[in-house]
Amino acid sequence: MFKVTGPSALDCEGWTRRSFVEAGVLGLGGLTLPQLLASRADAARRLPTVNAAGHDGTSVILLWMSGGPGHHETWDPKPDAVAQFRGPFGAVSTKVPGVFFSETLPQSAQVMDQLAILRSVRHGSGDHTKGNHWMLTGFEGPDFNKPDNQIQRRPSLGSVTAALRGPNIPGMPAYAAAPHLRGGTDNLFHYAAYLGGAANPFVVNSNPNAADYRVRDLSLASSLTYDRLNDRRQLLSTFDSMRRELDPSMQDLDGNYQTAFNLLTGAQVRDAFDISAERASTRDAYGRHEFGQSALLARRLVERGVTFVTVNTQPWDHHGTANRYATAEGANLLLPPFDQALAALVRDLIDRGLYEKTLIVAMGEFGRTPRMNEAAGRDHWGHAFSVLMGGGRLPRGVVVGSSDTQGAYVTERPLSPEDVAATVYHHLGIDSQRITIPDRSGRPMHLVETGEPIRELVNHS
Repeated sequence: MFKVTGPSALDCEGWTRRSFVEAGVLGLGGLTLPQLLASRADAARRLPTVNAAGHDGTSVILLWMSGGPGHHETWDPKPDAVAQFRGPFGAVSTKVPGVFFSETLPQSAQVMDQLAILRSVRHGSGDHTKGNHWMLTGFEGPDFNKPDNQIQRRPSLGSVTAALRGPNIPGMPAYAAAPHLRGGTDNLFHYAAYLGGAANPFVVNSNPNAADYRVRDLSLASSLTYDRLNDRRQLLSTFDSMRRELDPSMQDLDGNYQTAFNLLTGAQVRDAFDISAERASTRDAYGRHEFGQSALLARRLVERGVTFVTVNTQPWDHHGTANRYATAEGANLLLPPFDQALAALVRDLIDRGLYEKTLIVAMGEFGRTPRMNEAAGRDHWGHAFSVLMGGGRLPRGVVVGSSDTQGAYVTERPLSPEDVAATVYHHLGIDSQRITIPDRSGRPMHLVETGEPIRELVNHS
């Protein structure tokens, strides 16, 4: 059963203020959703125009592996290294001759011919906070042990996309996240920073695999009918007219209010989040677990016009110490669901004709140490790690860059977080090397400063 609800005090005619908060129409200070729409319109007037000709309808699904997945246990195994570096797993052949994945990813290995693996990403930091910000925005973040460690310095890739591209279909969110953006380690920087709240993600905050799965803030409370809300709308309209006579800045309220009302009473957004409408066989293919159903929801959202979706996975900080999983334990718990969902997502997008429009990116904030520690875990490592991409106009079945025989350092084609960000923007038709956006003081800020789209992925014939 799919439910759509809102957040949670009694006024006249039996209507409660809570009812209208739940409807997404009224907040403690007024008309929150129309004001949000007005905020988006104001932000759009201040932002540069993006000419995304040839990139229309493109979207991104980011599989965010907060905590840092080990590259040895995923896309850059070292089967010939000694056990202390090789780790607890062997390697498996993929559909691309000579390319191996960890044996933990047998299903992903069968779609390697549709993927691109970056094995030479680096930023040099083992700080969760710094690395999290670096990979989600393209720019170095604050130190964990500094007072500003939760202050986002630059907008996330998803927020830039929301601000510059907007939704692919009007009326849909531009940027969404599932199942939530909680948890992880310093999982703080998915938001808009100086772009403002209108570019923040719409967060599901519910497990799509749960029987009581529900999405907040999309629809009417169960006690509200369209007719009752429409009557209330007429009353609110009278009050709005009175307010506009006193406040000229409210002149845009009618259009924003109408849009908000249409969103709340229409089926378009609710349908996009209704995963129960999917065939049982499709849901089974992704896996009946939180990550699998969240990845399926992401496909459903981009198919219906959301431009950027983040799927947030469980924490990958597998030290084996301080209440953390050991490497083998964590990998055996988290990688089978990830492996199943990734392979299903690739095949599903291909079958639906969406793969060339949709870019999949799977990554965390860094990799793990080449040497196993005494607790059978791996610690933080930012000197060499892997990022997976697939779809869009990227070449299929390629590996870019390499690390040494122990997986410690980059030996070929070093890539930066800015290069990764620039490649994502390129897919979306955003010229990250030219476009600037103003910060809170009005100073123009580049989307990337030294990075560039990865030539092996964007300059192929």
